[in-house]
Amino acid sequence: MTNLQFRYQTIEFNTMDIHIRTLKDNQQYDMSYDKKDIEGLSSANWSLFGVLWPSSQVLANIMQDYNIEGIRILEVGCGVGLSSLILNHRDANITATDFNPAAKIFLDENTRINSDERIPFECANWKNSDDDLGIFDLIIASDVLYEQFHLEDLANFLEEHTKENSEVIIVDPGRGNHAKFTKMMLPLGFSHNQVKPLNTQEYLEEAFKGVVITYTRKTILNK
Repeated sequence: MTNLQFRYQTIEFNTMDIHIRTLKDNQQYDMSYDKKDIEGLSSANWSLFGVLWPSSQVLANIMQDYNIEGIRILEVGCGVGLSSLILNHRDANITATDFNPAAKIFLDENTRINSDERIPFECANWKNSDDDLGIFDLIIASDVLYEQFHLEDLANFLEEHTKENSEVIIVDPGRGNHAKFTKMMLPLGFSHNQVKPLNTQEYLEEAFKGVVITYTRKTILNK
């Protein structure tokens, strides 16, 4: 990665500390990507994966004590992968994915500096179902409802990669698209619930104004 500036910090949780390398800011670009043809990736949005957003911190705080026993978990649009790092540190069965291949470089480095095992990663585009991810009991994501034209692709991706009994947790900062997205998820067999996360001012600079949306799909057995 060329001419990038990094920031190293330690994020404190109730039962663990996670060390993380991010980009110093979101105004950077690795010029080697000029030679790569990656759909949807440009110099304007390249760096968005590499900084720590409030939504990702909210999701990470949910994951620090989430029941992980016996389930397979996928983080979608992982970015620097804070939630994946927490789950990996807890020995969860976690896989991460992002459409920016640079996310893998950061994820590998962050697992190394936390002295943990490498997290399985696949570079995946929501439009393309040709991947090797498989299906999951839980899919998690933060701040992924940012463009209306991505919503249908994401809904189909989630439906394709969840088991018949599964859960999807999305932390949304309030970009105005979650109601439309929910309407797309309901015909796919998901019910939903949304809440405002509590006490976020304890770990964010200011209280989080968004919501945590949980989509649940359950098989109804005939009696």
